Amino acid sequence: MLVGGIEAGGTKMVCAIGEIDEVSLKERENIGAVQVRILERVSIPTENPAKTLPRMADFFAGRGIKALGIGCFGPVDLNKKSNTYGYITKTPKEEWADCDMAGTFQKALGVPIGFDTDVNAAVLGEVTWGVAKGCDTAIYITVGTGVGVGVYCNGDLLHGLVHPEAGHILLQRHPKDTYAGRCPFHANCMEGLASGPAVEARWGKPAIELAACREVWEMEAYYIAQAIVNYTLTYSPQKIILWGGIMHQEQLFAMVRNRVQEMLGGYVQHPLLQGSLEAYIVAPGLGENPGIMGAFALGLRELA
Repeated sequence: MLVGGIEAGGTKMVCAIGEIDEVSLKERENIGAVQVRILERVSIPTENPAKTLPRMADFFAGRGIKALGIGCFGPVDLNKKSNTYGYITKTPKEEWADCDMAGTFQKALGVPIGFDTDVNAAVLGEVTWGVAKGCDTAIYITVGTGVGVGVYCNGDLLHGLVHPEAGHILLQRHPKDTYAGRCPFHANCMEGLASGPAVEARWGKPAIELAACREVWEMEAYYIAQAIVNYTLTYSPQKIILWGGIMHQEQLFAMVRNRVQEMLGGYVQHPLLQGSLEAYIVAPGLGENPGIMGAFALGLRELA
């Protein structure tokens, strides 16, 4: 059996087809027990919907997929009772505002469509097949062009009023930071202070050219750790998965873990929060594939 997946991002749309043993899917009690093999994927530049969506639909057309999952940049409408369910809403990418993502592909392909945020898809991928498998509460944080947080809480993806926008939590400024902040909505939110564009604007160079500048990463670790402490105290996750372009600076993991320990101050008592936190704050188990694997899981859940 074939299933489709879309990781819909602000700069590119990753479309993929996965293969599943149909017999095993019928016999297994949960999706996590099923193996999905990525057969093919393409990356399509995110232009405007009129150019981009037909190219994406053409990739899947006639391929015989039984379901499609979409992990999408947002904000998005996840309320299935809403007239605009499956839409991108008031996104900063103005051409995509009020775009009917789920409906477009349902009409084009005629298969069940699973739909959620890109980071919720990523955390679903990790709890289904990755490093957070077996956890009933976990979060996935991506720090790159923006900051997003996917939340899997008590055995399901967290939605609520809309969906988590934890990349915009407000932070205390580093004592040496004079940068005004990148976010047009909040002067001192995590995305505005810690995203890749914020690093470049503050220091005058892209992150990849600043690898040897320890003061850059000490400040970055301060902001990321502060956010993680807030997430730990609010969501109480069993695993925190940290990724995105900024986290390709491998030295950051140890710096963030040390800062988290310091900021928590021993308040939360649990074996996972003792020592180096290497089993608590981790990189994805699925490498660069959490989003697309999570999209497959969204499609399979909708099919079920």
